[in-house]
Amino acid sequence: MTSTFPNISISTERLVLRPLDEDDVPALAEMMNDEQVAAWTDVPQPFTEAAARRWIGDHAPAERTAGRGLDLAVTEFLTQRLVGIVQLTKTNWHVRATELSYVIAPWARGEGYASESARATAQWLFGDQKFERIELRTAAGNTASQQVAQKIGCISEGVLRNACIAHVRAEDGGWTDVRTDFIVWSLLPEDLEGTDEELADSSGFTSFTDWN
Repeated sequence: MTSTFPNISISTERLVLRPLDEDDVPALAEMMNDEQVAAWTDVPQPFTEAAARRWIGDHAPAERTAGRGLDLAVTEFLTQRLVGIVQLTKTNWHVRATELSYVIAPWARGEGYASESARATAQWLFGDQKFERIELRTAAGNTASQQVAQKIGCISEGVLRNACIAHVRAEDGGWTDVRTDFIVWSLLPEDLEGTDEELADSSGFTSFTDWN
């Protein structure tokens, strides 16, 4: 039997993390067309609403059902506006390990939403799901993502040389692939122990299963 993540809602003081739904299509498409997202991810550009609809309706449910991962919309608690996404991928249920990544909309950056949502997801994984390792990979030049990894307590384990493809604007206005390094980070349950009090004070983490 394949292990799978439940349909989950995770609440913090400012955010609600929940499954993506059809209403997220316009905001998701807009967010994934941002220059920084295009530079550091492999999402197709331009990213259309049709692509967002396929992600929400087909890709995300298939990844969860197959046990490979989980895609969560990150929304503001008060406005319900989509501020980003958190993804779990390459999940190994025997080892109880998964890879975590995050994207934040340009208008919502600088508010600490990435670290708040990533830390709440990690606490849920270590607590409710009994995971033992979370891995993050950040491109060598993506300092903002590296700062999030450090803020939630991740430990840098090393460099995967030439393992990442980033993107830069070409003279014709399109995108050109460039090779760079991946920095590998890990987060273990004990790494969160020093941030538990801070998380409780700032986030008020609560999880709800069987979201619908």
